[in-house]
Amino acid sequence: MKEVLTGLMIPFAGTALGSACVYMMKDRLGVKVQKSLQGFAAGVMTAASVWSLILPAIDQSQHLGRFAFAPSAIGILLGIAFLLFLDVSVPHMHLDESEEGRRSSLSKTAKMMLAVTIHNIPEGMAVGVVYAGLLSGTAGISAAAALALSLGIAIQNFPEGAIISMPLKMNGESKNRAFLLGTLSGAVEPAAGLATIALLKYAVPAMPYLLSFAAGAMLYVVVEELIPEMSDGEHSNIGTIFFAIGFVVMMALDCAIG
Repeated sequence: MKEVLTGLMIPFAGTALGSACVYMMKDRLGVKVQKSLQGFAAGVMTAASVWSLILPAIDQSQHLGRFAFAPSAIGILLGIAFLLFLDVSVPHMHLDESEEGRRSSLSKTAKMMLAVTIHNIPEGMAVGVVYAGLLSGTAGISAAAALALSLGIAIQNFPEGAIISMPLKMNGESKNRAFLLGTLSGAVEPAAGLATIALLKYAVPAMPYLLSFAAGAMLYVVVEELIPEMSDGEHSNIGTIFFAIGFVVMMALDCAIG
């Protein structure tokens, strides 16, 4: 159980570390750092979606014969639809905001905090699904794969913590309060993960759908947010290079260590 709690807390730690940027940076993360983090996280999350979530889901559905892909297909589409609904319903802010964004009011920052907090819920659920599968012992998920997935989401959370704490500081909040509020935006992740684990121990037959749902949710984040941001403007090659590195690292962890 200790390794499960650790895995659930790692993404939260990523948000906290991003929020801590308020103590060392005057404005925002450098463009090259942003693109490196976004590219690496996108690569890790893409590989994790395939090896840690979709393939185990298909393996668990072999009793369906030629339709073994069906639970995964349904789960992926539902995961994407869920994130699409959140994006339509909640305004989403990005790290590389314009000068106007940097002069935003506290109410705009509050909306940004709400957006990031809500987007953290399905990420926490994704980690919860993986660790529920690990605990069940029937999902074909290794401890190394679950840990690598947690690390990938933590990297993706790093800039999200920064986009909350730094605008708060520029709007007059103390560094300590800005850090606290930025960190709290990630507190929903371990809570959502624990809730998911508690519920899924009663729903093991639905695991292929749920693993694929988590994969769809993460693929949506990669395609909708990380890839466009890492490819936009100058130094886009940095994001591409780190995407490849992240993908290979995650693949190696899952295939070789797992």
